[in-house]
Amino acid sequence: MDNLNELVEEFLRYLLIDKGYSNNTIDSYKIDLEKFLEYNKGKSINNITNSDLKEYVKWLNKENLNEKSISRNISCLKSFYKFLVIEKYVKNNPSDLISIPKVKKSLPKTLTEEEVIKLLDIELTDNFSYRNKAMLEVMYATGLRVSELVNLKLQDVDLSQDLVRTFGKGSKERVIPIGEYAREYLEKYIYEYRSSMLKKANNEYLFLNNHGNKMTRQGFFKIIKKIAKEKGIDKELSPHTLRHSFATHLLKYGADLRTIQELLGHSDISTTQIYTYISNEELKKNYEEFHPHGN
Repeated sequence: MDNLNELVEEFLRYLLIDKGYSNNTIDSYKIDLEKFLEYNKGKSINNITNSDLKEYVKWLNKENLNEKSISRNISCLKSFYKFLVIEKYVKNNPSDLISIPKVKKSLPKTLTEEEVIKLLDIELTDNFSYRNKAMLEVMYATGLRVSELVNLKLQDVDLSQDLVRTFGKGSKERVIPIGEYAREYLEKYIYEYRSSMLKKANNEYLFLNNHGNKMTRQGFFKIIKKIAKEKGIDKELSPHTLRHSFATHLLKYGADLRTIQELLGHSDISTTQIYTYISNEELKKNYEEFHPHGN
C-alpha cells in the first residue's frame, strides 16, 4: 500500500481500534493529516524526505498557525510515521529529525467566586432556564469537560448517591460527586421540565436542546456566552472556563492535587499542576494589593 490517503485511513482506524483514542482526538488527527495530504498531493510516502517535512513545517508557519497548532501537527506526523515504521510501510522515519517546538504554557482563564455566583444566578422561568441552570451547576460542581457534560445520559446520574458517571479521554470511566445545589436543580430539571422538551418518545441523553435532541458543545457554548453577557461578565469565556474555575477554587480551599487530578480525569499530575501557578498568581496579586509594603 503506497496511497497516502489509504495509509492515513488505516492509521486512524489503528488509533480507534488498537489505541482506543476518543472520536474527538481522532478528528483532530484527521484534520492535521488532511493538511499533510493536501501539501503532498500526488507523492508516494517513500518519496517524502526529511527535507520535505522541514519544508512542510515552514509552510505551516506561513499559514499563520499558532505555536500550539504547529506543535500538535508535528506531533501528529511523528505518530503517523511511527505507525508506518511499525507496519513496515516505510523503512526509515524522516520525522525523527523534526523537533516539536516548545509551547509556552498560558495560564487557563478562570472566573472569580463572585463571577461564578453571578453566572449561576439565572432567572428560572421555563424549561430552558431550568435546563441551563442544571447544566451550569453540574459543570461547576464536577469540573466536567464540555464533551463529557453533553454526553451525560440519564443512567449516568445517581441522585440518591449524589454522583455522576462520565467517560473521559480514552473512554476512561470516572465517578464524580455533586453538591446539593447541582443535585437540587438536576432533580427539578429531570422530574419537572425535561419531559416537556422531548420531541420523540425517548432520548437517553440528559440535556436536550430546543429540537429535543442531545445538547451540542456549540449549543452550550452559545448559552454560556449569552448568560455571561447578560450578567455583565466581561471576560473571554468558554465552557472550559468553568472547569478551570472548579479546579482553582478547590485548590484555594485546600484540596490536594491528587484529588483534583482524579476529579478532572487528568492522566498526568503535571497537567493538574498548572492550577498551582494560578493560585500563586492570585496570592501574589492579593499580597501586592493589600500588604502595606506590597508594592
